[in-house]
Amino acid sequence: MARKTDVLIIGAGQAGLALSRHLTALDIDHVILDRGAVGQRWRAERWASLHLLTPNWMTRLPGWRYQGDDPQGFMHKDQVVGMLGRYARSFDAPVAEFTEVENLRQTPTGYRIRTSNGIYVARSVVIATGACDRPAVPGFAASIAPTIAQVTTRDYVHPRQLEPGGVLVVGGSATGVQLAEEIHLAGRPVTLAVGAHVRLPRRYRGRDILDWFDRCGMLSEARDPAVPTHKALSQPSLQLIGSDPPRDIDLRSLSRLGVRCVGRVDGADGNRVGLGGTLAADVAAGEVRRKRTLERVDSFIRVTADQAEPAPQGDAPFIPQDAALRELDLAALGIRTILWATGFRRSYPWLDIPVLDRTGEIIQCGGITPCAGLYTLGLPFMRRRNSTFIDGAGQDAADIATHILRHLDSSAHAAA
Repeated sequence: MARKTDVLIIGAGQAGLALSRHLTALDIDHVILDRGAVGQRWRAERWASLHLLTPNWMTRLPGWRYQGDDPQGFMHKDQVVGMLGRYARSFDAPVAEFTEVENLRQTPTGYRIRTSNGIYVARSVVIATGACDRPAVPGFAASIAPTIAQVTTRDYVHPRQLEPGGVLVVGGSATGVQLAEEIHLAGRPVTLAVGAHVRLPRRYRGRDILDWFDRCGMLSEARDPAVPTHKALSQPSLQLIGSDPPRDIDLRSLSRLGVRCVGRVDGADGNRVGLGGTLAADVAAGEVRRKRTLERVDSFIRVTADQAEPAPQGDAPFIPQDAALRELDLAALGIRTILWATGFRRSYPWLDIPVLDRTGEIIQCGGITPCAGLYTLGLPFMRRRNSTFIDGAGQDAADIATHILRHLDSSAHAAA
């Protein structure tokens, strides 16, 4: 017999739990399904040394905020798992763990969800599986010689698991630069291939850079609905690291350590990997964005007269020596492993509803899909810049909960 509920949430990470907290406050019957345990991706799909990029004081969810003794520190991923578990228990979140969704389809009265543990029917469904689903490995990776091991950030745990020899890390995001540094410090020769990126100071004018972003409203800034999804998803990656003590990480710091920095990978054939040769242009574009970002903080300080240290003197942009290189010979360089730090794509093989665009993303505006009662949560730039942050999940969830309440009321009136 099918189990009935008003709202079914798919995913028990920060987004799904934040929505559950709001639905609980609204006394709306609901259930959360997760293919694993609460915070499954934090448990099983993150590298061992990962810390959040946001300071601990920014770890906020509806009805809960960090109150520990290290507000300026950066939470380890295992601490995030523990925090999410405690948060779920704090309001008795109705989570069905180890329940994998196999099929979701629309019915005249709502939705039917087939799972590994039976059938559910719901008047509304929220897909809160998040942004980090399947690694976005380029198609040409299949042309790389089989003697070269290929690993994604979903599977990488620590340097010891990698094949002996050099490592090519592809991707200049926070993840890419952190892993390039970690693997190099473990004694492995590392080459880092970098595309569009923005280096940022960890601390600026006496505060953490994300503290300033939070104060000036940059993180909670609403997404312009006129901006196409593909453009919102292609924003340059920020280069940051959460560490004690706080420090910067960028191409300059990595090069000083001995990491070789080259341009973006744009093709491969056997042991040869093609490079775009555009790193100098990517660095220059990143410096423009960095300057614009810091000027916004400076403007906020001037307008509010907020207490701040003097603005530091800007340093010259760093262009790596091999910025114009067009090809790598992996065999000649002794590179035995490629680590793809190239982001993620979403995949919904169980979604039997025509709401996917040609790239496989769910068609939605602010989390509201064309199908009445079907919503998303936790996607990049879904409603705000911080939609994928733990700190951003709460407000997005509040907005979606309000929509759900209206939907449930209207569907009840229609049925009556």
